[in-house]
Amino acid sequence: MTVYIDPPTWPGHGRVWSHLISDVSYGELHAFAEELGAPPRAFERDHYDIPSHRYSDAVAAGAVEVSSREVVRLLHGAGLRRRKRAG
Repeated sequence: MTVYIDPPTWPGHGRVWSHLISDVSYGELHAFAEELGAPPRAFERDHYDIPSHRYSDAVAAGAVEVSSREVVRLLHGAGLRRRKRAG
């Protein structure tokens, strides 16, 4: 099982966030996130939003550190990228 996480650089709700993804399946991603203790509400289309204070926990649990650009590339390559709907 391999999941990936980008650096916490995404601002929102008074915090900075990382994206946690899988390049295999959403099932793999959900299982990892559950073990990590990420709430289901943190899942957004194709990734989990992980607050910066949990970044090191995700890495210690086995998430591979990659760039934000690599997260998008991995999702596209796996066919798991889900874009926001327009309007």
